[in-house]
Amino acid sequence: MSEGKNLFTALRQSADPAAVAAIEELVRDAPDQQLSRVNVLDFAAKTGIDEERAIAAFLHAARLGLFELSWNVLCPSCGGVLDASTTLKSVNKAEYHCAWCAAGYALTLDEIVEVTFTVSRRVRRIAAHDPNELPIAEYFRQIFWSSAIDLPDDLDRLIQEITLDTVELPPGGKAQLSLQLPADSDFVIILDPVTHTTQFLDVKGEPTYERQSLSLVFDQVRAPTETVKLRPGPLRLSLENHTETRVLPGLWIAGGKLEELLRRRKPFLTAKRLLTNQVFRDFYGADTMDVHQRLKITSLTFLFTDLRGSTELYERVGDLAAFDLVSAHFQILNEIVAAEAGAVVKTSGDAVMATFATPDRAVAAALRMREAMRSLNDSHRDNKLLLKIGIREGPCLAVVLNDRQDYFGRTVNIAARVQGLADSRLILATGPVVAHPKAMSLLETSGLKPVAQSRALRGIADEVAVYEIP
Repeated sequence: MSEGKNLFTALRQSADPAAVAAIEELVRDAPDQQLSRVNVLDFAAKTGIDEERAIAAFLHAARLGLFELSWNVLCPSCGGVLDASTTLKSVNKAEYHCAWCAAGYALTLDEIVEVTFTVSRRVRRIAAHDPNELPIAEYFRQIFWSSAIDLPDDLDRLIQEITLDTVELPPGGKAQLSLQLPADSDFVIILDPVTHTTQFLDVKGEPTYERQSLSLVFDQVRAPTETVKLRPGPLRLSLENHTETRVLPGLWIAGGKLEELLRRRKPFLTAKRLLTNQVFRDFYGADTMDVHQRLKITSLTFLFTDLRGSTELYERVGDLAAFDLVSAHFQILNEIVAAEAGAVVKTSGDAVMATFATPDRAVAAALRMREAMRSLNDSHRDNKLLLKIGIREGPCLAVVLNDRQDYFGRTVNIAARVQGLADSRLILATGPVVAHPKAMSLLETSGLKPVAQSRALRGIADEVAVYEIP
């Protein structure tokens, strides 16, 4: 633990003190299960730490080696983890299939990829570091289910209530279970959380006294989920484990209690949100993704800024004075973007491209930028900078361009074009931005009423509804 103390000393020099103190207490005092796949948003809510400061602190902690960062593809229906990796580069399938739910889901970074943190073995050894040693209930809690599921403390008791039987099979092991299929349960699911092998049992018809038989083999090949029709009554279930690891098959009753368990959800840190975090971009940069990846995001908000008349400014006051003023403007914008939970993607000339997880954060940043530029200009009365701002929300692709994690798509193009329409007095935003409930509330609170107009954008076939924020 002495190494952990040294790491926490380093962490205190780079992250929010309150967040570091809460993380240190978690590592020191929390039970093992709370240190496996930590949900940062849940941690922030329970400790009263600001979410952005908590995220930044965990990123610093992971950078130092206190925690291991994991990208988990989850099933939006059951909340199970379909794939887990230490790098986003390994999240490379167009679709992921959940055998338990018998459904496939297209990969999107804002819906089915979560980011969690597990304490490092060097700092504290926990049971999840050896998942083959976990009891069944804890395997489901710490390995199978994502941090999006709000699991009860008495999960072991609940699993006993909603399963007919469970068994632990070592590598090469065999077992025979004799059980009674109930008449009041139309559906029973055999599920192994280790291999994700699933077998549906459609239990219908008149009860039988004759023993029914079923065999199931567990291996690394995930066969399509099948349904076997059986009648209520005795069943002999033969199980064989052909894998090189332990498996944990159980017969789950697909009823109200299971549905209620799977409906228990809580907010989680999505891959989209992490990509729009400035600390993350500063730490990982282009190493986040592979150059050939094209990852979908269903909703991301883009904010573009540019300076009007900067060329004339250089001519009027000279390179040195103009450079200092433009540099001050960049610093102000970077600080505001980070404070509003956004990230600067890139700068080009005097322009800035930034992203935000939600439109309201982009609008808040734009309003703060406009006010900050007024203050900057007041201190340089003879050398004013005129800032143009455009905002657009919509789908896009996360990509790597020019050795940088970047974004591509129509939403990005329109956002840039909208900024080009703006003048120094107005912020321009498209309809989905001003229609966002939190953005609308922010504007109303600020006494600002967007004015709608239809504008033609270069390279865009149809006119676009654009709103002036005065």
